[in-house]
Amino acid sequence: MFRAILPEGQVVCERYDRTDDGLELYNADDEFVAFVPYENLHALLDDDVYSENERSIM
Repeated sequence: MFRAILPEGQVVCERYDRTDDGLELYNADDEFVAFVPYENLHALLDDDVYSENERSIM
């Protein structure tokens, strides 16, 4: 599972594809969830390194 961190919040996805202009995000059923332009993307985190119980650095 991945989290795309945006200025407005975050989008959770199972997988992503890189394009020339941004990331295409997909859920566990391989359905398209969102397109995120690189200029709006603050970070893409693997859920293994993200835990809501830990202190946020944002």
